[in-house]
Amino acid sequence: MFKLLTKATIFSAVAMGVSACSIVPASSSSSPKIEVGDLQVNPDIRLRYMVYRPAHAKGTVLFLHGFPETMYAWKPIAESLSSEYEVHAFDWPGYGQSSRPGADRFSYAPKDYARVLQDYIRASGIDSSKLVIYATDIGALPALLAALEQPDIAREIIVGDFAPFNRPQYMYGSLQGLKAKPSSDAVHAAMNRNRDEILANTFFRGMSAEERYSLRQEFRDDMAKGWGGDVTSADAFYHYYSWFTRDQDHFEANMANLKVPVKIVWGEQDMYIKKEMGLEYANRNGVKLTILPKLGHYPHLQAPEQTVAEVQAAFSAGSNPTSD
Repeated sequence: MFKLLTKATIFSAVAMGVSACSIVPASSSSSPKIEVGDLQVNPDIRLRYMVYRPAHAKGTVLFLHGFPETMYAWKPIAESLSSEYEVHAFDWPGYGQSSRPGADRFSYAPKDYARVLQDYIRASGIDSSKLVIYATDIGALPALLAALEQPDIAREIIVGDFAPFNRPQYMYGSLQGLKAKPSSDAVHAAMNRNRDEILANTFFRGMSAEERYSLRQEFRDDMAKGWGGDVTSADAFYHYYSWFTRDQDHFEANMANLKVPVKIVWGEQDMYIKKEMGLEYANRNGVKLTILPKLGHYPHLQAPEQTVAEVQAAFSAGSNPTSD
C-alpha cells in the first residue's frame, strides 16, 4: 500500500535540497523505503542519489561507481542488501544526472571528488561509525583521499580495480594515454566520438561470447542519457586523468597515515588495471586482498552476489580486517 507524502515530508525534503517529487514510497510497510532524488551538497554540485532505507538497518553502505557507469550500476546489489542495510549510491559529477560544471569551476580531480564524497556524507546525515564505503575504478582513490583528510569517515573502506599509484605499466593503453598531453587530447576526442561503442563494449572487452554477462536495460539507458550536455562523461574522465598523477603521488606519499581499515578486491582478469596494482598496494600496506577468479574490471556487475557477500562480511567481521 502506497503512503502519501505529507506537507511536512515535502517541506523537509526541500529544506535538505532534495527533490521532494522523487521520493518513491515503499510498496508495503515491510519493504525498504526507496528515495531517488537530488541533493545540493555544495554551491556548485548537485548530486542525483539513490537510497534504500529498511525499517531497522544494521548499518549503512555507500557505493561509488566508476567510468562509464552511473549509480544504477548498484541497483541489483542495493536491492539484495536493502532488507538489512541502508544503501546509498550517487552519480559522480559529470555522470548520470548529477551536476557537470565547467572545468573552470570544478576540476573533476580525484581530490575534488573526495570533497564531494565528504559533502555527500555530511549532507545526507550518514553516521560514519556505521558506514562501509565500497568504491571501484575512479571512485576508489577519492574514497581513500577523503579518508586521509577525515580519519573517521567510515568504519571500513572496500576498494578495487583502480590505480592508487602512478604505474602506467599496469594500465590499459588508452588509460596510459590519458595521463599526459598530447596523447590525452587524442584519446579524449576519440572517446567522445565513440560513445556508443564504449557503452556497448567497455564491460565485455576481451571476453568470449560465453563470458559476457547481462546488464539491465535501465542501466544501459541511464548511461547513454547521462553522457551529454556541455561536459560529457568522457570530458569528466579526461579532466580526472589530467590531475590523476598529482593525486596518486599525494596518496602514495601519505598512505601510511590512513586510519580507516581498508580491504581490496580485484578481478583476476582485469585488463584495464592489472591485479599487480592491487598486489603492490596490499603488500606495502599490510591489508587484505581478495583476487576474484575469472572476473574482470567490473566484478560488481559480473558477479553481484560476490559484492553482496563482501559487504555483509565487512559488517559481520567488525572493522579490523587483517592481511591474509
